[in-house]
Amino acid sequence: MYRISKGLEQPIRKILTWLPSLIITLFYIPKALDKLLNSNQTDKILANSNIMIATGVFLLISTALFLYRKTMLIGTFLLALYMTIIVYIHMYKGKPYEVTILIVIATIMTTYIRNPKSFHHKTLS
Repeated sequence: MYRISKGLEQPIRKILTWLPSLIITLFYIPKALDKLLNSNQTDKILANSNIMIATGVFLLISTALFLYRKTMLIGTFLLALYMTIIVYIHMYKGKPYEVTILIVIATIMTTYIRNPKSFHHKTLS
């Protein structure tokens, strides 16, 4: 079995814990920019350009909260809420929704990988 030297173990651990977050971010940022830059999309349920712009801003803010450690749970909640709504929209339109469910799960799991202690319930003694 290969052994990583002590000097490399910490940076590799940090990279591996942030890699899923980077992948999730690379999913949400283009979606947000698409809604901001191409806000007159007509194939959506809500074809209002103001709603598309607001959704893009919401996604950018939620992603920023997701990346910052102190607000990670809030950002995760907002991103998971957004994608859950997208799951219901896909179900309503009869589109495949399995991948969107996986994105919801991946968003939550990414937060767990970065900070597992935030998912533990604290009891008052």
